[in-house]
Amino acid sequence: MKLIIHSDGGARGNPGPAGIGACLHSEDGALVAEVSAFLGIATNNQAEYQALIAGLNKALELKAEAVDCFLDSELIVKQINREYKVKNKELAPLFLQVYNLLTKFKQYKFTHIPREQNKEADRLANEAMDRGE
Repeated sequence: MKLIIHSDGGARGNPGPAGIGACLHSEDGALVAEVSAFLGIATNNQAEYQALIAGLNKALELKAEAVDCFLDSELIVKQINREYKVKNKELAPLFLQVYNLLTKFKQYKFTHIPREQNKEADRLANEAMDRGE
């Protein structure tokens, strides 16, 4: 089974109060699960990674064998696709966590999308920040 994951993380201030959101859909577009959580204080990029990690963990819980991940963070997508090196020491362990999770899928793909195409995940991240502040 393949799932489509849209994930987003954000922080109000950088670093600041941060939240994550992820929506998981089946290939036919049906909403399967949502994740929304307050992180405490984090940077935008840390929140983006945490959102992806939460989405991948949820996909594994749901027994997905393949995932197509859509993020509006070009940095994270390019790091995962090995176009950029992970130079930030705070992001390196998060990258490693994603990398280790990906070994549990038969297939995965990462695509950078414009923010306008990531509204559901953005809404969930903002709701988490609202709850936490």
